[in-house]
Amino acid sequence: MSQARNHGVDHRPVRPFWNRVAGTGASARRRAVAQLAAGTPVLPVLVVALVVSADLAGGAGMIWLPLLVAGPALAATTNGPRGVLCVGFLAAALGVTLGIRDGVPGRELIAVLSALVAVTLASGLASALRGRREQVLAAVRSVAETAQHALLRPVPSTVGPFQVAVRYSAAAAEARIGGDLYALIPTPHGVRLIVGDVRGKGLPAVGTAALVLGVFREAAHDEADLLAVVDRIERSLARNLGHDDFVTAVVAGYPRAGHLEVVNCGHNPPLLVSASGSISAVEPAHPAPPLGLRALTGHTPALQVLPFADGDQLLLYTDGVTEARDGGRAFYPLAEGLERHVSHEPSHTLGALHDELLAHVGGRLHDDAALLLIRKPAARLAEAETSGALGPGPAAPAPVPGAKCCP
Repeated sequence: MSQARNHGVDHRPVRPFWNRVAGTGASARRRAVAQLAAGTPVLPVLVVALVVSADLAGGAGMIWLPLLVAGPALAATTNGPRGVLCVGFLAAALGVTLGIRDGVPGRELIAVLSALVAVTLASGLASALRGRREQVLAAVRSVAETAQHALLRPVPSTVGPFQVAVRYSAAAAEARIGGDLYALIPTPHGVRLIVGDVRGKGLPAVGTAALVLGVFREAAHDEADLLAVVDRIERSLARNLGHDDFVTAVVAGYPRAGHLEVVNCGHNPPLLVSASGSISAVEPAHPAPPLGLRALTGHTPALQVLPFADGDQLLLYTDGVTEARDGGRAFYPLAEGLERHVSHEPSHTLGALHDELLAHVGGRLHDDAALLLIRKPAARLAEAETSGALGPGPAAPAPVPGAKCCP
């Protein structure tokens, strides 16, 4: 025995074979009972029980028996075909018992049972079709999620010198993907980002968004000039879009410390939050048409260079945010919301804005909405966070002192 222990043999007590078999059987029974309880049509059975109780209390016979069809009909909305058939069988058995007890004439009892069988079969078919639709919808959602991750790739919380946060909500909750687009990538020419909105909805809008993002990701690495990146997107859209299609977008870059480049192509102006807390809209000095429409107007976009110091933040968004209306048809005041919720943590800021936006519209957006916020932390703080010297961040966001919204 000591040799066995020295060689690492486990001498834990071994249960007899029949004990193991009994334990396995008990586990199987428990699982079966749990599955049965999970699939039990409680509400339909309760409806049948109420009908039976009413008949027993009143002894009315034919007055209550036709109501037994409510059991299998209700089961079709909550259970599978097996549950519907079980409820139908239970209702039929109780109907025959009560009919005989109440002295219901044979023809009338057969008519009630025939209606009950017909409703049960129809409800079982409806339940099977509902289950099939649910499976198809689950598959569509899975494909949509995969497409969304391929199209709108997750953005890390830190990209280059920036703290970053993104919030995206598709108006079609079942699809979980729409025509709004965003991307933020480090390149040899500095961090570059884009936020845009495709005209239209559905699969054509998703395809256009994929085209814009694909061209942007390639051109952002290849082109040293930010306007050249925009030109590449414009040429690609001109070849592939219809005459009435276009994309509004803001393309930005951070080529060197303290300088932020912005090109606005017919999009909502970003909101710039200074380190002191003041908020201002970055209106384009020379308005340009949306991407895909340059040939119709002849106007070319211009490059704006903004000072972007430590502590400054830039919020880019789509019109699904600013055009969201409440019950009184009032638009969501994004600048005021940003003033209320701005903090040193972009994720906390966007989380609060997104929650307030959903509350403003009553919980359901009617258009796609995207928010992207970047913040330039102090150089020493950024280095310490990257190296982990500061440890975990604060549990709650620190409000920006003296936050003030400028018109």
